[in-house]
Amino acid sequence: MDSNSTPWISSSPPLSMQAELPTTLPTIFPRVGYSILSFLMFINTVLSVFNNGLVITVMLRNPSLLQPMSVMILSLAVSDLMIGLCGSLVVTITNYHGSFFIGHTACIFQGFSVNYFGLVSLCTLTLLAYERYNVVYKPNLGLKLSMRRSVIGLFFVWIFCLFWAVAPLFGWSSYGPEGVQTSCSLAWEERSWSNYSYLILYTLLCFILPVAIIVYCYYKVLTYMIKVSVELQGGRPSQKENEHAINMVLAMITAFFVCWLPYTVLSVVVVVDPKLYIPPLIATMPMYFAKTSPVYNPIIYFLSNKQFRDCTLEVLSCGRFIPHGPTNVSIHMRPLNKGTWLSSLSRNVNTHSKVLPM
Repeated sequence: MDSNSTPWISSSPPLSMQAELPTTLPTIFPRVGYSILSFLMFINTVLSVFNNGLVITVMLRNPSLLQPMSVMILSLAVSDLMIGLCGSLVVTITNYHGSFFIGHTACIFQGFSVNYFGLVSLCTLTLLAYERYNVVYKPNLGLKLSMRRSVIGLFFVWIFCLFWAVAPLFGWSSYGPEGVQTSCSLAWEERSWSNYSYLILYTLLCFILPVAIIVYCYYKVLTYMIKVSVELQGGRPSQKENEHAINMVLAMITAFFVCWLPYTVLSVVVVVDPKLYIPPLIATMPMYFAKTSPVYNPIIYFLSNKQFRDCTLEVLSCGRFIPHGPTNVSIHMRPLNKGTWLSSLSRNVNTHSKVLPM
C-alpha cells in the first residue's frame, strides 16, 4: 500500500463496517506541520464564520438592504459561511489531531459540503456578473432585475450545484482524502473512466464555463463604461457609482479565483497526467488556500458599500454608532446610456440621488 492509499480503497469491507474504520493514517509529514496548518485554519475559520455571519445578521436586521442584487450577496454569504463551518472547522480539528480520525462518513460529508458550497459561491458570482451585464449593457431588452427574477436565479444555482455535488455519492466519481490526508474532496486521483468522465464535465461546466461567462460579462461592461465616460464628460456622479459597484464585484471575483485557481489547475494536472507524482505537502497548499476564499467577500462588501458599512458598524456598536452624512447612499448599477445618464445629472443638481442598495 502506498502512502496515499486508504483502507476503503485498498480493500472492500461491508458498507456497515466502513463507517467504523479510521479514514486514513497520517502521511509522512512533521507533527509541527500539522500544528501550523491547524492554527492557520483556526484563524481562517474564525474569520470566515464571523465575517459571513455578520453579513447575514446585518441584512436580516435591515430589510431595506434586501434588494434584488443584494439577495445574491446574502446567498454568497450563506454558502461561504457553510464552507467555513463544514470545511475549515473540520480541517482545523483533524490537523490538530494529525489525521482524519473522524471516519469515512465524515470524510464524505466534508468533501460533499466543500464541493457543493464552493460551487454555489462561484455560480452566484457568475449570476451577479450576468445580471450586471444585462442592467448595464442591455438595459432595453426587458430583462429588468426583480426580486422574483433574483430568487429564481438563485434557486437554479443551488439546484444545479446540488446535482454536481450529489453525483459522486451515487457512484459517478467519489469523495476521499486529499493532500496530507487531513481533509477530503473529490477523488481526483481515482483511475476509472467513470471518474474521468465526471471530472472532465465538472471542469468544463462548473469552472471553465462560469469563468468564461464572468470574463465576458465584465469585459463588455467595462469597455462600455469606458466608451460612455469618454462621450459624456459631465457624467461623473453616475459614472462613479457604476465604477464603484463593478470594482466591488470584480474584487470578489478576483479573490475567489486567486484562491480557487491553483486548486483547479492542480486537479486538472492530476487528471491529464495520472502518473505525475505530486508531494503531499505541495498538493495540500492549493487545497487549504482555497478554503480561505470565504474570508474576503464580506470585507470587500464592507469596504465598498456605505449603507452596509453603516448598518454593520451600528450592529457591532450595539446601536451606539451614528452614521455621518446621508445613509441612503450605496451601490446600484445604473444602465449606461446617454439619455438616462444626462437625465440623472439634471435631476441631481439640487437634490441628493437615492441609490438603491446593491
